[in-house]
Amino acid sequence: MSVVGTTVRLCGVAAVGVLVLLVLHHWIATKQYVFNKEDIAKLAKQYAGQDHDQAFSKVVVELRKRYPGHILPDEDLQWVFVNAGGWMGSMCVLHASFTEFLILFGTAVDTGGHSGRYWAEISDTIISGTFRQWREGTTKSEIYYPGDTIVHGVGEATSVQWSAGTWMVEYGRGFIPSTLGFALADTLFSTQDFLTIFYTVRVYTKGLLLEASTLLTEAGVF
Repeated sequence: MSVVGTTVRLCGVAAVGVLVLLVLHHWIATKQYVFNKEDIAKLAKQYAGQDHDQAFSKVVVELRKRYPGHILPDEDLQWVFVNAGGWMGSMCVLHASFTEFLILFGTAVDTGGHSGRYWAEISDTIISGTFRQWREGTTKSEIYYPGDTIVHGVGEATSVQWSAGTWMVEYGRGFIPSTLGFALADTLFSTQDFLTIFYTVRVYTKGLLLEASTLLTEAGVF
């Protein structure tokens, strides 16, 4: 194959890649989201400082009232370990789609590491414990407490640290599949806890199926 032919093919692939990225960016920037991030933060803040198990139960009940058809049923709620960026936590997925996720998240032990860098905006409202964050380009860290909401912007990366007993409500919007590589990398290449990978993929699939079912019902198909 000639150099010219190879170059043309590479330019074609690059052009298609750029076009796909532009289409995704436009879709994410203009689509209507299910959840209001300020509403999620305000709801979680109401229960800040309470026992996290009780607070989470109240948050889930209220979310089902406000967003019917978009929160997984109790039988699909499961706490799943997350190993990523050197830290270890646990999450309970309430909602998952291609452009949004809503989870309960936290840790029972002190842990910390790299935040990850995503094509998504993620906000956390603390229910209990403390969260320390060291932002890229700075020389000092900040500590957040129950009731505080921390926003991790698109493309940002930070150092993160949670004290034992830190639990929060986390909401993300953007291209959610872009977060899965980071979320599963340590589990795949380090801990090799393939059962956790299965649990993660299964609950994400359940979230996608619930969204598809809700959309079809609202459209009058069912």
